[in-house]
Amino acid sequence: MPSDASDKPRLLDAIDGPADLHGLDDEQLQRLAQEVREQIIDTIGEIGGHFGANLGACELAVAIHSLLDSPRDKVLWDVGHQAYPHKILTGRRDRLQTIRTYGGLAPFCSIGESEHDIMGAGHASTSISYAVGLKEAMRSGIGPDGKVVAVIGDGSLTGGVSFEALHHAGGLGLPIVIVVNDNGMSIAPNVGALSRYFNRIRMNPRLHKAREDVEHGLTKLPAGIGERFERLGPIVKESLKAYWAPGLFWEELDIAYIGVVDGHDMAALREAIGEALAAERPVVVHCATVKGKGFAPAEEGGLEGMERWHAAKPASIVNGAPAPKPAASAAAAAAKPKPPAYTQVFGDALVSEARRDERVVGITAAMNSGTGLDILQRALPDRYYDVGIAEQHAVLFAAGLALQGAKPVAAIYSTFLQRGFDQIVHDVCLQELDVVFAMDRAGLVGDDGPTHHGAFDISYLRCLPNMTLMAPRDEAELVHMLHTAIAHPGPVGLRYPRGEAEGTPLPDVPRALEIGRGELLREGERVALLGYGHGVAVALGAADLLAGEHGVEPTVADARFAKPLDAALVERLAADHDLLVTVEENVLAGGFGSAVLEHLADGDRLGDVRLLRVGLPDRYVTHGKPALLREEVGLTPAAVAERVAAELRAPRGALA
Repeated sequence: MPSDASDKPRLLDAIDGPADLHGLDDEQLQRLAQEVREQIIDTIGEIGGHFGANLGACELAVAIHSLLDSPRDKVLWDVGHQAYPHKILTGRRDRLQTIRTYGGLAPFCSIGESEHDIMGAGHASTSISYAVGLKEAMRSGIGPDGKVVAVIGDGSLTGGVSFEALHHAGGLGLPIVIVVNDNGMSIAPNVGALSRYFNRIRMNPRLHKAREDVEHGLTKLPAGIGERFERLGPIVKESLKAYWAPGLFWEELDIAYIGVVDGHDMAALREAIGEALAAERPVVVHCATVKGKGFAPAEEGGLEGMERWHAAKPASIVNGAPAPKPAASAAAAAAKPKPPAYTQVFGDALVSEARRDERVVGITAAMNSGTGLDILQRALPDRYYDVGIAEQHAVLFAAGLALQGAKPVAAIYSTFLQRGFDQIVHDVCLQELDVVFAMDRAGLVGDDGPTHHGAFDISYLRCLPNMTLMAPRDEAELVHMLHTAIAHPGPVGLRYPRGEAEGTPLPDVPRALEIGRGELLREGERVALLGYGHGVAVALGAADLLAGEHGVEPTVADARFAKPLDAALVERLAADHDLLVTVEENVLAGGFGSAVLEHLADGDRLGDVRLLRVGLPDRYVTHGKPALLREEVGLTPAAVAERVAAELRAPRGALA
């Protein structure tokens, strides 16, 4: 989008760090925010990445950095996917085109990338807790003192941990500033009573009044009403005042409230945030922003437009406008259709299961389209629940449903399910409740990097009593496994990867699989490759390479279950082969291969076979396309085949 000051030199070109903002006036800072917005539209529209939330945060980032002395003063971004303007203003302007690419800028804030990134987190609702810890350490004399600002928005305030932090901040009376970036959205529209509360304030800023003004006005009502109000007592009086003065919600937590501020008005933002920084107490600055500001399809497209443009795909924007859809060529029309995404297969299968069984319901934590539950939302809206960015509550809500006889399916990314671990342990597994955890994005997810890789779920769930773990090798198995999981009496963790499936035809009718029974896919000799989930496809590819290039015809099996293991299959493979190779897309520590190792050790069978475990390393894997990441960690058919060939050449010895 062209700037109103397009004939003037670009201010942004002279901004190499936050200190360069300090000499600019409000008009120049407003111009600068628009230039930041234009760079995001031009760059992210070409390469892809988080989009709408960043466009809405340009003025916020400029205003905050114009008032702070970063990095001595701390600014925290929550969720970190709205921090692109911050990155541009903190010395990374010329590298924005590398964001989310292998070896490029991190998709979220990263303390290893810049001294201005104070916390490196990609999960929501954490900034206020960080802010409380930072400021309390400063107040205790640890490290240099400075101001602390937490920017929380794009749905992050629906997460319960943020309210735990607010409770603590108000109790300690810490002088921190909490900027609520209120755009009414997370990825999809925000849900729940809290979002309705914010909408009521945001849509009618005149409702914001001081406590004394409201009470005074009520006592002056005519016809004796004011006198009767005076006699209602403190509880009713406070309730009435809180309705008409919504800022009292914060003040009851001993947190001052300023709002509602136009989040795209530089002068108003600087005045409000400046007042908050000068206060010696915690202050909330409530800013109303537009997700997708400056990009008409998002800004003017209502909730659907904002949701669609939460992220931009590569080459989706040309000259500041959506790129025209290319005409389909005859070759493309005749080409074999791509396999469906696992997410789509899961969503369709869940609708079918819900239609077969009225007890089946779906639960998401603010990720309806990401988990495929938007399909259930459209087909059977009364069987669909979005609890907001609140994974702990999602698990407990599922437990409550299960106690009453429902069959809840909690569709939560592997990386986000970690946030509800205590509830899985204490409330679901301990009570052996019928809850299915459908874990999309299991394994390496790509551009969003280490905060979003599903690298640990086998390890953190396998140790839990009463838990059953399964993973499909293809989309047909996913349909069967979802059916199996729903029918199983007890908790189930069902993991599957992001992206396209294998192209296997889907079954007309799902069948229940025998719990704890794997499947032999290919008979061979000397080497047995035992895959789990995506590891099966890797094992099959490695077997082809071993046969073609090394003259070895391996046996290949699909474990299907990490818990309970198919003990008979594992023991047979160990007894009949020189080398047993486990393949999984999870960290090796505590993963599927560890389960096989433990079983063989417990049965004193390790002397029968050499064991090679292939999986993710004991480190956080960076961001980049999954194919590149799998090459980096050695989780490709070629890498596995080479490791197997090397093992066969080596003398028989210790475990690999």
